[in-house]
Amino acid sequence: MPPQSATANKTGVLLVNLGSPAAPTTSAVRRFLKEFLGDPRVVNLPRPLWWVILRFFILPFRPHRSTAAYRKIWDEKGSPLVFLTRQLTDMVAQRLNAKGVITDYAMRYGKPSIAEQLNVLKKQGIDNLIILPLYPQYSSTTTASVYDDLIKELNRWRHLPSFQFISDYHQDEHYIAAVAESIEKIWRKQERNDLLLMSFHGLPEQLTQWGDPYFHQCHKTAALIAEKLDLDKENWRVVFQSRFGKAQWLKPYCAETLQNLARQGVKKIDVVCPGFAVDCLETLEEIAMENKALFIKAGGETYRYIPALNDSKLHADAIVKLIEQKL
Repeated sequence: MPPQSATANKTGVLLVNLGSPAAPTTSAVRRFLKEFLGDPRVVNLPRPLWWVILRFFILPFRPHRSTAAYRKIWDEKGSPLVFLTRQLTDMVAQRLNAKGVITDYAMRYGKPSIAEQLNVLKKQGIDNLIILPLYPQYSSTTTASVYDDLIKELNRWRHLPSFQFISDYHQDEHYIAAVAESIEKIWRKQERNDLLLMSFHGLPEQLTQWGDPYFHQCHKTAALIAEKLDLDKENWRVVFQSRFGKAQWLKPYCAETLQNLARQGVKKIDVVCPGFAVDCLETLEEIAMENKALFIKAGGETYRYIPALNDSKLHADAIVKLIEQKL
């Protein structure tokens, strides 16, 4: 039998996350938002109308507010989303290297781009490619956008590798077990609070009506985590965060739910975000800071944000097992 590396060293794995501004400055945030919000997968409005709204009503004002939020969570290593994705990738690469697999990461918006990283893998002679968007639940606004960008670059290549695109892992047993274990670790150190809130990023309700499975996959993920934790129905809930604009988004809304729970006498809350592979602006600033303040102000007493899996061994092991199924 030939050595493993002789047959497996042409497989490349690319982990893809959303991306982040290059710096917590207004100009950098404006560039990032222009690319992000300019993606037709992200905003489903007629292009001419959205271009006017984006150019004259959003980009002149929103970057300033977003910059203030980014500054609250910015680390000496940079953007948490970027450096945590990089560190997670390094851990996954260490495990897959023994199988002759080359592993790297990219960002859908910002740097390093998907096109850049695909070409890095191309120069290393890969002829098999596995793409894993780090979005456990599929959405046309996120996962499909990664696919669009992947195909856009591969269409330029003369020699195409075979590739597998992992569109979601919302009910993967290793991912579910990792999230549940991360919650149990917290509860073993400190007592469990009255209610576990599982918060997922929101989307316009219209997308579900158009066939986007995201809403249903979020509920499936939450139910599997609750089952793994052996929680009764009254001990956990699903909510949706990060609402943008005036359209109806997926409900119940996280912020409103937290305020209502506090007013109803629920004093102690745990919040976890199983749709985020690593912590970012939406978890560290919105959930851990802003929503905590809303809950306490409404009468709550104890609010605990349970971190994302980030670059933990639990997470790396789950990702490796997911990839190994495709090798």
